[in-house]
Amino acid sequence: MQATIIILFAALASLNAQPELPQRGLCAHCGVNSTFPENTLPAFREDVRLCAQQIEFDVCRTKDGQLVVMHDATVNRTTNGEGLVSGPTFEEVLDVLPENIWINVHMKDDEAAAVMVAKIIAGKNRTHQAFVACNRSCADAVRKAYPQVMICNMERQGDDVARYVRETIGQKCQFIQLRQLCSPEEMQQLKAAGVKVNFFGVQSPEYCRQLMEADVDFPLIDNPDVFSIP
Repeated sequence: MQATIIILFAALASLNAQPELPQRGLCAHCGVNSTFPENTLPAFREDVRLCAQQIEFDVCRTKDGQLVVMHDATVNRTTNGEGLVSGPTFEEVLDVLPENIWINVHMKDDEAAAVMVAKIIAGKNRTHQAFVACNRSCADAVRKAYPQVMICNMERQGDDVARYVRETIGQKCQFIQLRQLCSPEEMQQLKAAGVKVNFFGVQSPEYCRQLMEADVDFPLIDNPDVFSIP
């Protein structure tokens, strides 16, 4: 009888276990936007097919309060149409993404929208993989409402790198997004604090390899179909 109970508890624990997430790899920036329109469901499905380890996309609010996945305020640049943003919603994107990759949700300076995103992440049980990439005010709002949701510090990307690293660690953020490499000592400090390192602005496989050799975890790239990791 006791052995049966132990087996049942083990089975339940296995059902509740979170999927294992990649330690490092490639982050598809706005989906595979070299071959598909960026921030679209086909682009994200192609990311999954190509086994991207992280997917980054932009979320903003429409005038009627809907959360849509789009970088610009209009569709003019990224589609063959014109006008204001319409498709895909944040929830639709979450629903097509598997639970074993990182989901990098980039927010503009909109605290209310950031909290709405965090609510959906928590409600869909994606807190183990989805994180909100945002500035300090949005991060504070998310932490207050949904402290279980992870944060990528985006406050000082183009500023003093050393200060950016210190503040990221001090705020206990789970991710940082660099635009230039910090020192090896600062990289060690980030790793010791459990901060994963994203890097924006990768244009070639060779540069991608150099970054990963420098301990960057997830370089953001536009075309994962032509990149590989060491």
